[in-house]
Amino acid sequence: MARMVQCVKMGEELEGLDFQPFPNDLGKRIYEGVSKQAWQMWLDHSVMLINEYRLNLATAEAQTFYDEQLEQFFFGEGSQLPPGYRPPKSK
Repeated sequence: MARMVQCVKMGEELEGLDFQPFPNDLGKRIYEGVSKQAWQMWLDHSVMLINEYRLNLATAEAQTFYDEQLEQFFFGEGSQLPPGYRPPKSK
């Protein structure tokens, strides 16, 4: 049976993640309140952030920025799009 959560992003009860994504308080908050659907939305958004900002997540600055955007995406005002960002055209 699927584990259900009240998703903070989608505003409804949906299937929760199978695992805690990070071994910290933020990971616990995500596990307890983010659905699989919303997590996939974050993964897609995070790829765009990494590419547009050319983040090297091996650096402390990039990791801090990534973590801040992650927290904003789920628990804040939402992650910001890069200045001048234009989504790729559909095929």
